[in-house]
Amino acid sequence: MDSRHAEVLAQTDRTALGRRLRSARLARGLTQGEVATDLMSVAYLSRIETGHRRPTVTALGVLSERLGVTVESLLGVADRRVVDEIRLALDYAELSLESGQPGDAEQHLEAALDQMASARIDDMRDRARLLHARALEATKQVDDAILELEALIEEQRTDGLTLIKAGIALSRIYRETGDLGRAIACGERVMARVEEAGLDASDEGVQLAVTVAAAHFERGDTSHAVRLCRKAITKAESLGSPMARASAYWNASVMQANRGDVVAAVPLAERALALLSEGQDARNLARLRTEVGRLQLELDPPALAEARDNLQQAALEMEWSSASPVDRAWTLLGLARVSFLGGDLDESRELLSQVHTTADGHAPLAEAEALTLEGRTLAAEGRSDLAAAAYQRAVLRLSAIGADQSAAQLWFDLADLLGGVGLTEESLDAYRRAAVSTGLRARVSTHTLARS
Repeated sequence: MDSRHAEVLAQTDRTALGRRLRSARLARGLTQGEVATDLMSVAYLSRIETGHRRPTVTALGVLSERLGVTVESLLGVADRRVVDEIRLALDYAELSLESGQPGDAEQHLEAALDQMASARIDDMRDRARLLHARALEATKQVDDAILELEALIEEQRTDGLTLIKAGIALSRIYRETGDLGRAIACGERVMARVEEAGLDASDEGVQLAVTVAAAHFERGDTSHAVRLCRKAITKAESLGSPMARASAYWNASVMQANRGDVVAAVPLAERALALLSEGQDARNLARLRTEVGRLQLELDPPALAEARDNLQQAALEMEWSSASPVDRAWTLLGLARVSFLGGDLDESRELLSQVHTTADGHAPLAEAEALTLEGRTLAAEGRSDLAAAAYQRAVLRLSAIGADQSAAQLWFDLADLLGGVGLTEESLDAYRRAAVSTGLRARVSTHTLARS
């Protein structure tokens, strides 16, 4: 008998159970005496049918056999076959997402949710909703994905691991769309519940911590972000899990890179890549290859061959993984930089065009970087007017992000490039925006105060 039958039986309404038992007996044309025989007294069976007694799991199994029905039908839950079909549909949906086929995933999810509509399968319903959110994000329905993830997080009955995964996904989406305040708020809210449940030392708990740390860092809370990351690394080391350790080293590497220490960032990223290669997370492995490739381009001199290998491998892996349009856009941008630095300006421009098509408005920072690189390719060909136009489009795209530390370096780069094509006023404005993004503010002079 299924191990969950005892738990379901204990929670089943006795009157409803007795009514289903009596209906099944009458449908077979059997008397109470013919069903009870050597199993129990007729009086006891009568009390079960009237809801005054609850049968044991063993007795319920024998009764189901004598009546020619399933235990599940008597308990009022989905038949084992239906449960297996739903589980298989969810497995197929997850496989479709991991292989980059969100359309197929949605079809499998629709089939699973239809069968769940009248079944008591709460544990799989949470999984289905999480997969649905992932499918929505993969098909660029980001707002709908956010609503689904928020609903999962708000519900107190959501199981612990699903809660963490939903928190990781929601915090990451908010961060990627530039809403750092919400990325931090939702992540910390989930972290509090995770700690209460004692799940903060799990693989997923570590991943959540480093996801929140990344949002803190991008907002400029460097010290707090580093503390969170160090704490996560300590937990990851104690876990000994390749996935958890890879997440911690990966985010530590990103922070080192953003602080300007690329030499220290590369070995951390390579260590994370080696650890993640031991696991089965295709999307994260591809994303990390992209990060390593981008870091290798920041070395002095850039490691072009190694960067190209990592970025091309990442692009291939993303074709059959659940990588988002944002992930793909950053990978294409990295390849465009490789081509630019290698002197192939035509290939660089073609890749930059793909960045815009792939991102489609969902990765403003990547798109701003792409426009900036496009301007540099035009400037390298002596087409200063077109380069200036590309830089100005980059300014407009970057302006949509707001005061964000992740955009500060690009503002500085744009300021220098705008000055190089004679746009002095725009260059000064870009420098001011760069200062704001890093948290700097102009001081009010005593002269100004005296006049006010």
